[in-house]
Amino acid sequence: MSGATLAVHGLSAAYGARAVLNAVEFELRAGEMVALLGPNGAGKSTLLRCATGALRPSAGTVLIDGVPVDELERPALARQVAVVPGQTVVAFPLRVEELVALGRVPHEHPLLGPRPADRAAIDGAIERVGINALRDRDVRELSLGERQLAVLAMAIAQAPRLLLLDEPTVHLDLRHQVAVMELLRDLSTRDGVTVLAVLHDVNLASHFFDRLVLLDRGRLVADGPPRAVLSAERIRAVYGVDPALVAVAQT
Repeated sequence: MSGATLAVHGLSAAYGARAVLNAVEFELRAGEMVALLGPNGAGKSTLLRCATGALRPSAGTVLIDGVPVDELERPALARQVAVVPGQTVVAFPLRVEELVALGRVPHEHPLLGPRPADRAAIDGAIERVGINALRDRDVRELSLGERQLAVLAMAIAQAPRLLLLDEPTVHLDLRHQVAVMELLRDLSTRDGVTVLAVLHDVNLASHFFDRLVLLDRGRLVADGPPRAVLSAERIRAVYGVDPALVAVAQT
């Protein structure tokens, strides 16, 4: 499986009269792994919403494999793109295995339902994320971190070519944060999945991602390797903190 390309061209977006993104432009190659950084309100989650077609931009476009997102039919989009939101709410009884199985819906036969390949993908995703012990648990009874892992397994079961994640480590302890970062790297390098992850933790981002895209107040202010993007001057200007507090990876 090869990853999908993602191109963001002149993207602007707003909520009512409030502008959130302003002429943002960058591209991801197939199989590339990129972290999207920026302070609160920079427009990171809004950009992901535009990338999935959930929000129509006020200007510009997002293309997946050269096709504008708004021209892709939803079933076709679901077979290519998986999304891991920052928080998932489940209001009814649902076992973890059943949640992960939802990732196979775009691939199931409309009449025959789940096939052996679908069941294998579900089992493989649960095993890969390391949540086999949670398989029969009610999702509503999980901790926020456990629920986040279950949603990640659902996205992996979906077998996407493009994986979009909004703060995938926000509820996880340090061990699981590192495990998820290593899993994303493995999905990119071994499976060829294109990964775009919104992160607030610049330390994690700089250690596990070779390329960072930095937004500030709706504009793209830097795009490149961690040491170049997270320079002392830029950390001070964008985040308003002492750069000594940020441990940027040296390679």
